[in-house]
Amino acid sequence: MTMNITVAITGMNSQPDNPGPGMAVARCLKESPEFNGRIIGLGYDALDAGIYHNDLCDAGYLLPYPSSESFEHVERIKAIHEKEKIDVLIPCLDSELAGMINLVPMFETLGIKTCLPSFEQLTKRNKDRLSQLVGEGKMACPESINISSAQFFKDCETKGWKYPLVVKGVFYDAKIVHTPAQGVAAFRSITAQWGFPVIVQKFVAGEEYNVAALGDGKGNVAGMVMMKKMSLTEKGKASAGVSMYDEGLYQACLEVINELRWKGPLEIEVMRDKQGQYHLIEINPRFPAWVYLTEGVGQNLPVKLLKLIAGESISEPPSKNTGVMFIRHATESIVPISVFESVAIEGGTLSLG
Repeated sequence: MTMNITVAITGMNSQPDNPGPGMAVARCLKESPEFNGRIIGLGYDALDAGIYHNDLCDAGYLLPYPSSESFEHVERIKAIHEKEKIDVLIPCLDSELAGMINLVPMFETLGIKTCLPSFEQLTKRNKDRLSQLVGEGKMACPESINISSAQFFKDCETKGWKYPLVVKGVFYDAKIVHTPAQGVAAFRSITAQWGFPVIVQKFVAGEEYNVAALGDGKGNVAGMVMMKKMSLTEKGKASAGVSMYDEGLYQACLEVINELRWKGPLEIEVMRDKQGQYHLIEINPRFPAWVYLTEGVGQNLPVKLLKLIAGESISEPPSKNTGVMFIRHATESIVPISVFESVAIEGGTLSLG
């Protein structure tokens, strides 16, 4: 059945070195013969390129940053919904998930459908709780610690924390540091942008793999695609990757998803060491920016998400379509200054068509 619905998608920023997933999610929907609806792009900055992309978005709007008590955020969503009659909302940024989960009762009242994890599920996959999540399962996990002072880096080696180390923000950013000075600099940079806590993780040398998946909230997987990173940006994001399949990785990810009873999209980041052991590095609670590869291998996860939201029972084995590459590139969007002013001043492009 063709899906003739209106879908709102956040995360429409498109920096070449660290793009949001929103444009890739929109592209997956627009290129699917099963989708014949409208897409509303939602951004948090007037320079978010996706909200101007009229091949992907039928309209674009700005949102204030969400929080559990954000009256402005709630009223803005209500106003956009009144104009656009949103059927489904797909949040695509880690930092907005907690606020969006809090708003689920309001979304339901408005008739906006979502597929989001619970607060408990979201908390269980926090970066500093991953070792508890894997337990004695098929996936290992490097030790991590929350820190609140840069002093940690000056005497950490005496406490068993040998360089190199990975320094991470609570939502975004990860820096590999090799010296105390680099550790202090990374700490200051991350706290200035993302605040506390800062997470330090022991470094695992090896090959990087990412897994995009969709959970049904009952421990089942509605779809899964695996990718090996081939080229990285300076921020450590994949600029090129190739689809792959490994039964051991599949079973390990299945264990994690089942333990979480995860509902909605997620990305699992792992390292494979020289002995072939997989180490769980991070779980992101949304589609990855490379999600368009799932369309390329014939397992379009954003389309499956809409089917799951519509109540279809989906349980599909992971994609074994290997050797399909993606190569990310930057393009320019040509935007009349009047349209940019409309976004910057009035908060929306209205119709782009």
